[in-house]
Parts: sequence; structure tokens; C-alpha cells
Amino acid sequence: MKYFFLKYINNRYFYTGLAFVIWLAFFDSDNLREQMKLSNKIERLNEKKHFYQSEIKKNKSSLNALKYDTTQLEKYAREKYFMKKDNEDVYVIIHKKEK
Repeated sequence: MKYFFLKYINNRYFYTGLAFVIWLAFFDSDNLREQMKLSNKIERLNEKKHFYQSEIKKNKSSLNALKYDTTQLEKYAREKYFMKKDNEDVYVIIHKKEK
């Protein structure tokens, strides 16, 4: 068994192949470290993609609610733009932020 392994190690093609693999793994422009960085970047971008897709779904549903539901539209206008009816008074309370 020992001689079987030595037969392949002493072959010049083995060393050429080993040098080629080492070159690809460490010295090439597409080496293992760069591939790992790109893989991590793809994962982060996919996470952002899923986050933004879920935000788009939420915004579309709230937009549809504002388009077709007058009570939601009135609530939104009162909260965001401080709109009021003719016979109402609106008081805005601003809370100070504690340091």
C-alpha cells in the first residue's frame, strides 16, 4: 500500500496538478477568499431583497386601504396632517426626549 501511494506522488503530473490547485485556491483573482466574500455579499443582498419585498407588500395593502376605505383615509389625515372637522379643536402634544 505504501508503494502504491509513492508511485503517484513521485509523478510529475501530480505536482503539476497540485501546483495548479494551489494557484487557483490562493493566487488567482477568483480565489477562495474572494468567492467567500462574494457569497456573503449575495446572502446579505438576498436578505435585503426579502425585506424590501415584504415592505412593498405592506405599503401596497395600506395604500389600497387608503384608496377604498374612507374611515382609514380620515384616520390617516388626522394623524399625519392634523386635519380636523369644522366643529373640532386639535391639540398637539409634543413630548420632550429625555437624555
